Order: sequence, then C-alpha cells, then structure tokens
Amino acid sequence: MKLIKNTPEYDQYRKLKWLIFFRILFALALLASTAFVGIRENATFLTPPLFYLNAIAVLVLVLSGFYIGMLLKSRHLQILGYLQVILDTFLVSGIIFLTSGFSSIFSFLYILVIIYASMVISGRGGMVIAVLCSIEYGVMVDLQYYGVIHPLNVAPDALILNYGWGYVLFRLAITIIACYVVAFLAGYLTEQEKRARHDLWAMEAQVKRVEKLAAIGEMAAGLAHEIKNPLASMSGAIQVLKEELASSGDNARLMEIALRESERISGLVNEFLMFARPQPGNKKRVQLDREVQEIVKQFQTSHPKPRLDITTRFDEDIQVEIDPEHLRQVIWNLLLNAAEALDSQGQIDVGVHVQANNYACITVSDNGHGMSEEIQQSIFDPFFTRKAKGTGLGLSIVQRILTSYDGIIDVQSAPEKGSTFTVKLPIASMQHALENSAA
Repeated sequence: MKLIKNTPEYDQYRKLKWLIFFRILFALALLASTAFVGIRENATFLTPPLFYLNAIAVLVLVLSGFYIGMLLKSRHLQILGYLQVILDTFLVSGIIFLTSGFSSIFSFLYILVIIYASMVISGRGGMVIAVLCSIEYGVMVDLQYYGVIHPLNVAPDALILNYGWGYVLFRLAITIIACYVVAFLAGYLTEQEKRARHDLWAMEAQVKRVEKLAAIGEMAAGLAHEIKNPLASMSGAIQVLKEELASSGDNARLMEIALRESERISGLVNEFLMFARPQPGNKKRVQLDREVQEIVKQFQTSHPKPRLDITTRFDEDIQVEIDPEHLRQVIWNLLLNAAEALDSQGQIDVGVHVQANNYACITVSDNGHGMSEEIQQSIFDPFFTRKAKGTGLGLSIVQRILTSYDGIIDVQSAPEKGSTFTVKLPIASMQHALENSAA
C-alpha cells in the first residue's frame, strides 16, 4: 500500500506501526517479569498464574505479527485500528482477572488503552473504547463479587467477605468515571493536535508550492511578454487584411479562425501573466460575509446548471484586507471547480468563520467526484487540469493571489466523497498588528 507523507492516512499508518512496536515491547516485558517472579518463587513457566500470563504474552506477540501483515496489505487502517484496540481491552481484562481481579494493580491499563485509542483511532474512538472498558470491568467485578468467577488463588467469596457492596460500587464508579474523563480529555487533545498538524501540513505544502512556482513565475513572465507582443502584431495585421481585402468563402473563414485563435491565445497569455506576476491590487477592508454572499449570488445567476444548489453559513462582522476583485476571482474559481465536480444535481456548501488563530476561513465544499491523494498533490501546479476545456491555471492563480495577502489555501478530498477547499486570510486587526510589528 503506497501512502503519501503529510496525509491523515500516512499519520494513522505511522501511529499503528508504533503501537505494534510498543505492544511487542509490552509482551516481552511481561515475559521477562514472569520469568523473574518464577526464578524468585522457584516456580516454572507452567505454574499458574504464570502460565496464563505467559500465554497472554505469547498471544500478544502472535497478534502483533498478524497486525504487521495486515498493516502492510490492508487499506482499511481505521478498521485495523479498532480491531487492535478492542482486542487489547480483552487482553487487559484477562491480565486484571489473573492478577486478583478487583484487587489487581493493573486496572490502570484500561486508561492506557483509552489514551492510545484516542490517538490512533480518533477522539470518538477513545470514547467507544472507554464504554467497552467500563462494561468489561463492571461485568468482571460483578461476577467476581457474586462468586460466579474468581481469580486463581482467590476464594470464590473473598470479595464479598473482604469488601462491602458500598466500597465495591464506589471503586467501580471511580474507575468508570476515570475512563470517561480520560477519554474526553485525550479525545479533545487529539483533535487539537490533529487540527494543528493539519494546519502545519497546509502551510508546509503552500511554502513548497510557492518556492517551486517562484522560479517558474519569473521565467514565465518574460516568456509571456515575448509571446504577447508578436501575437498582438499578428492579430492586428490579420484584422487590417480582413478589412482591406475583399475576402469571401474559405479566405474569410480562415481569417475568422485566425482571429478567434489569436484571441484565445491572448487570453491564455493574460492568465499566465496573472499567475506569473499577479497585480498587487487595491487593498481594502471588506466585510467578508457580504462580499462572499454577493459573489455566490452572481455565480448562481450566471451558471448554466439550473439545479445547482448552494447553501451558505456565514459568521458576521469578519473583516479582511484584500482587493475585492481578487477576492471575487478566488471565490469564483473555487465555485466553478466545485460546480464542475458535480453531476446534473449536487450540493455546494459555502461557509465563512473565524479560526482560533486569528484567521478568517472561507470554505467551499461539494459532494462531487472528489480527488485521490496523488491528484491533490498536483492541482495547484500550472497547466495541471482534468477538464476537457481548461488551461490548468485557475488554482495556480488563486494560490499566487492568496500568497500576496499572506493567505493560505488547503484542500481535503477523497474519491467519490467530494472536496473541501479552505481559504485562510488574516483578519483585519491581526493583519494591522503584523504590519506594524514588521515596520
């Protein structure tokens, strides 16, 4: 399975790999500890409960080998993560039961499983595992209390004789509450870490794109000017010939073709110049929700798809400093890409909100065909396009425009699951602070 670095799938693959590694270390440590206890107590590996603990350690090693094989072949990393963690909860329950059950010192292993479940699966996954751990521990303690099951070397009625039901219920409640609290905190921290990591990846990707395009832009600007000047001369000459010569039939048609194609090339050169050296524009402080709402209305009115459904969710009183025409060009390109990714009927969602790090975010989402990871790596490259009629400069120009305003553009997509483009611009007050500090 080929994975691309700086993607959620690669990150989950890396975490699962480290989880397997530490699980193997745990199994080896468990074997070493049982060996130490056996030597100290003059017991063999077949003496209960050492035998059962050694069996669990060997089972963990066997499962780890199975997990490695699955990790190398499987594309369903989320399912593999759930499988590993769920089996770990049963192994932990077995260890706790073999080491005195209710009185075991190893009940903290539930907390450990919940923490790495939140990290490897998701914050929601940590809460699911917390529920599972609570059920397993509660059932085990309940059955042990009533003598249905009992650990080795522990009398069937030891728990009910040594502890009152109130104390058992209190300790059980404390353990379960601890599981849920840890799941909540670990999930929250994991989501924050994922968001920060995603923002870092987006910034790194943008820096790489800008560095790669900077050299291309300088060369492209000169080349575009060299093409534009003779092209204008040729177009003008053909126009004069068309007016002065009495052309008809094939000659008139050929002149029309020449003029039309020269205009098309001229438009392409203008787009290339916009990509190579975008104009600084007339920066103004704009009310973002109003501007984006107006652009969306214009797009809906002019777009040929009559059934195009666009929903909007705008936070108010968000101001940024940008040329309104540049903002219109950015949003229009994103809306056009979203519309072209849809079938005859589809949904586009446009949102405006403030991010915690003082950025104004504009999101354009669609439920269209989506993109693979490989395509996402190339969509901002000049002349990369999957359209039958397209120059492949739209997103490159968007990238260059946003860079001139210290903005960021990011994309999240999956095949057949749609795409979400996120534009981030410094809010006006934050932008003034940055400019003043730089001055």
